[in-house]
Amino acid sequence: MKRIPSWITYTVLRLLVFAVPLVILLLVGLVWWLAVIAAALIGLCLSYIFLSRPRNAVSSDLYAVRHREKPARSEDDDVEDAAVDDATADTRERKRD
Repeated sequence: MKRIPSWITYTVLRLLVFAVPLVILLLVGLVWWLAVIAAALIGLCLSYIFLSRPRNAVSSDLYAVRHREKPARSEDDDVEDAAVDDATADTRERKRD
Protein backbone atom coordinates (compact mmCIF):
# COMPACT_ATOMS: atom_id res chain seq x y z
CA MET A 1 0.00 0.00 0.00
CA LYS A 2 1.33 3.43 -0.91
CA ARG A 3 2.00 5.96 1.80
CA ILE A 4 -0.18 9.06 1.71
CA PRO A 5 1.95 12.15 1.04
CA SER A 6 2.44 14.28 4.11
CA TRP A 7 1.12 17.43 2.44
CA ILE A 8 -2.23 15.75 1.78
CA THR A 9 -2.49 14.58 5.39
CA TYR A 10 -1.61 18.04 6.70
CA THR A 11 -4.06 19.77 4.35
CA VAL A 12 -6.93 17.47 5.33
CA LEU A 13 -6.18 17.93 9.03
CA ARG A 14 -6.04 21.72 8.64
CA LEU A 15 -9.38 21.71 6.84
CA LEU A 16 -10.93 19.58 9.58
CA VAL A 17 -9.53 21.81 12.30
CA PHE A 18 -11.30 24.72 10.59
CA ALA A 19 -14.51 22.97 9.51
CA VAL A 20 -15.41 21.30 12.81
CA PRO A 21 -15.40 24.53 14.87
CA LEU A 22 -17.22 26.30 12.03
CA VAL A 23 -20.04 23.75 12.03
CA ILE A 24 -20.28 23.86 15.81
CA LEU A 25 -20.39 27.66 15.87
CA LEU A 26 -23.03 27.73 13.14
CA LEU A 27 -25.13 25.14 15.01
CA VAL A 28 -24.89 27.26 18.16
CA GLY A 29 -26.47 30.07 16.16
CA LEU A 30 -23.59 32.50 15.68
CA VAL A 31 -23.79 34.86 12.70
CA TRP A 32 -22.08 33.16 9.73
CA TRP A 33 -19.34 35.78 9.18
CA LEU A 34 -18.48 35.87 12.88
CA ALA A 35 -18.48 32.06 12.97
CA VAL A 36 -16.03 31.99 10.03
CA ILE A 37 -13.66 34.41 11.74
CA ALA A 38 -13.87 32.59 15.06
CA ALA A 39 -13.40 29.19 13.38
CA ALA A 40 -10.33 30.51 11.53
CA LEU A 41 -8.79 31.74 14.78
CA ILE A 42 -9.65 28.52 16.61
CA GLY A 43 -8.31 26.45 13.72
CA LEU A 44 -5.08 28.46 13.65
CA CYS A 45 -4.51 27.95 17.37
CA LEU A 46 -5.39 24.26 17.32
CA SER A 47 -3.25 23.52 14.29
CA TYR A 48 -0.30 25.36 15.83
CA ILE A 49 -0.63 23.33 19.02
CA PHE A 50 -1.62 19.89 17.75
CA LEU A 51 -0.36 19.63 14.18
CA SER A 52 3.35 20.22 14.71
CA ARG A 53 4.32 16.68 13.65
CA PRO A 54 2.52 16.79 10.27
CA ARG A 55 3.77 20.36 9.71
CA ASN A 56 7.35 19.24 10.35
CA ALA A 57 6.88 16.29 7.99
CA VAL A 58 5.69 18.62 5.21
CA SER A 59 8.59 21.00 5.74
CA SER A 60 11.08 18.10 5.76
CA ASP A 61 9.65 16.78 2.50
CA LEU A 62 9.87 20.22 0.91
CA TYR A 63 13.45 20.60 2.09
CA ALA A 64 14.36 17.19 0.70
CA VAL A 65 12.85 18.05 -2.69
CA ARG A 66 14.62 21.41 -2.86
CA HIS A 67 18.02 20.01 -1.82
CA ARG A 68 18.37 16.86 -3.88
CA GLU A 69 21.86 15.83 -4.92
CA LYS A 70 20.79 15.38 -8.51
CA PRO A 71 17.88 17.38 -9.80
CA ALA A 72 15.15 15.20 -11.21
CA ARG A 73 15.16 15.37 -15.02
CA SER A 74 12.00 15.12 -16.98
CA GLU A 75 11.29 14.70 -20.67
CA ASP A 76 10.16 18.30 -20.70
CA ASP A 77 13.59 19.46 -19.51
CA ASP A 78 15.29 17.55 -22.31
CA VAL A 79 12.98 19.05 -24.94
CA GLU A 80 13.59 22.57 -23.61
CA ASP A 81 17.37 22.01 -23.56
CA ALA A 82 17.29 20.77 -27.15
CA ALA A 83 15.27 23.81 -28.24
CA VAL A 84 17.74 26.17 -26.56
CA ASP A 85 20.68 24.35 -28.14
CA ASP A 86 19.05 24.57 -31.59
CA ALA A 87 18.35 28.27 -31.15
CA THR A 88 21.94 28.88 -30.06
CA ALA A 89 23.28 26.95 -33.05
CA ASP A 90 21.03 28.93 -35.43
CA THR A 91 22.26 32.19 -33.92
CA ARG A 92 25.88 31.15 -34.36
CA GLU A 93 25.29 30.19 -38.01
CA ARG A 94 23.67 33.55 -38.74
CA LYS A 95 26.60 35.41 -37.20
CA ARG A 96 29.03 33.47 -39.42
CA ASP A 97 27.12 34.45 -42.57
